[in-house]
Amino acid sequence: MMASRSPGFGHGSHRGVGLPATAPRDLIALLAVVFVTYAMQFFASTAQVPALLRLDPAVWGRWEVWRLVTYAVSGYGPASPWILLELLVLYWFAGDLRRSLGRRRFLSFLAVPAVIAGAAAAAAVLMPAPLAGPPLGEPFMLMQGQRMLLAVCIAAFARRNGDAVIYLFFVLPVRARAFVWVSVLIAFVGYLSTKDIGGLAGLWVATGVAYWQARPGSGPPSLRRLRLRWQEAVMRWRLDRLRRRSRFRVVDGERGRGPTIN
Repeated sequence: MMASRSPGFGHGSHRGVGLPATAPRDLIALLAVVFVTYAMQFFASTAQVPALLRLDPAVWGRWEVWRLVTYAVSGYGPASPWILLELLVLYWFAGDLRRSLGRRRFLSFLAVPAVIAGAAAAAAVLMPAPLAGPPLGEPFMLMQGQRMLLAVCIAAFARRNGDAVIYLFFVLPVRARAFVWVSVLIAFVGYLSTKDIGGLAGLWVATGVAYWQARPGSGPPSLRRLRLRWQEAVMRWRLDRLRRRSRFRVVDGERGRGPTIN
């Protein structure tokens, strides 16, 4: 579908077009999980496993919130050699991102947009049927599995390597900074044939979040940093609630210290 020519993509053309010089084990493991879960759907004895991992409206209805994380690594699609090409393209783009960020930051970079996009997609399907319309197939088909990972990695590569040249269908040269809009347009065309409003919303949200995360001079928030931010938000919410329900007065503490209740 595409190839790339960039000094930072594949460490130079002498090492191959778009192929990382080395294959990180965690990236290979990620691709293997995607392919294995993809293959499991075609066997009656294992089909239930990817079905429990994929994004589904049950994420809210039955509070199966693990789907917000696992759907991105559960391979999806019909029985077709196309899955191999999707994984190859994912290997190209994810390899560049993995080398730049390292293992932990790479995994958190993928997880944050996927979770946010999953929540946005699950909320989008709650829209009234006359506005969104029922999908013409399985829900969230546009963003399941490797398709979400591709959207995240392509958006990140476009932001970090704006001057790189991506050859769409190995023929049409497109600047990386413009290719992010091509991926947005492709998602919309996919929506026209599937009416998958949740999948469209998820892909657009993931693209935006990943593009923002990859801005120069910044990196994806670590899992520890996200946890601390969440704890801080919960603490502030509890203090605000206490202030409204009691006569206590909450004032800002000294620099480096948390809020104080007087």
